[in-house]
Amino acid sequence: MTQPQPLGPVLHSFFASHLITVKGLRPASVRSYRDTVRLFLVFITADKGCKITRLALDDLSFDQVVAFLRHLEHDRGNHPRTRNQRLAALHCLFDYIAGREPDMLATCQQVAAIPIKRTAPPETRFLERDEIEDLLRHLPRDGPLALRDRALILFLYNTGARAQEVADLRAEHLDLGQHPLVRLHGKGGKWRTCPLWQQTARLLTSLHDPAGPPAAPGAPVFTSHGQPLTRYGIYKIIRRHAARFDDPRTGRRISPHTFRHTAAVHLLEAGVEVNVIRGWLGHADLATTNRYAEINTKTKLAALQAAEPHTVPAGSRTNPIWRLLDGAQDSHREGVVAAMRVPMRRWDSAG
Repeated sequence: MTQPQPLGPVLHSFFASHLITVKGLRPASVRSYRDTVRLFLVFITADKGCKITRLALDDLSFDQVVAFLRHLEHDRGNHPRTRNQRLAALHCLFDYIAGREPDMLATCQQVAAIPIKRTAPPETRFLERDEIEDLLRHLPRDGPLALRDRALILFLYNTGARAQEVADLRAEHLDLGQHPLVRLHGKGGKWRTCPLWQQTARLLTSLHDPAGPPAAPGAPVFTSHGQPLTRYGIYKIIRRHAARFDDPRTGRRISPHTFRHTAAVHLLEAGVEVNVIRGWLGHADLATTNRYAEINTKTKLAALQAAEPHTVPAGSRTNPIWRLLDGAQDSHREGVVAAMRVPMRRWDSAG
């Protein structure tokens, strides 16, 4: 009788070698895979009535995957998007197993054929320009944390950075010279460079005591009690200052990611080409960036106005005259940095 293949070494190799070394996933992404696999293993042990340490590789069957997905939606009440996320992690796991254990290939092919459910994309919420102005205008200017919070919010809006990218930001990633830049470490271990406004650079420079020694290259840029801000810490700061912009009617709830959406929409409104925005935000797929065009109501209104014909007398056979929206071509000729220039007074100045 063939000895069952132990499950532990395969899972250890999947997490330690494949996800981290080969795919280069960040710790947060690895934790998401870990949570899916943990839920899946707990479900299998409950179904088989055995200890999790007794599971073998062939206990990961196609039927168990199907039953687990049904359990997520019907018993746990998960949204189809959550179900799809869990399935994507299982697809990755079984694809890895197929390359290591040929005896499992048939099962892995069955799991790979389980389709992702079609769901409506989540609503993308962002702040209008006047709301950004109002937020920055009313940020506190006094107190030990006022400078940090102002720099953080302006940095989020300037760069469209993810919360984890901000939490991982270190002094060596900043170039605050004549043409200030920041290097952001994004998903999949990819780096990208974003230009900074002069006012953002000044605030970041002011975060470090000019009378003290230069910041160490590995020193965190945004801190709390001397320790690097975490994603949750960044979230709490944003909620403290921007919760008043929540809109229960539309379901908008301001979070750090709202500023990422806001930066993308405002770049689009400024006439920046969508592929440039893709590089700005670090999207792997252009389709992710294209969604901002769908939610940009101002762009839709401008397109409608551009297509509006001049008034034609009744009964006239003259073809309608289509006119271009005033200034549209000039807007598209603006460079990326000019397009992202803040159309408001300097928010790092007093008053």
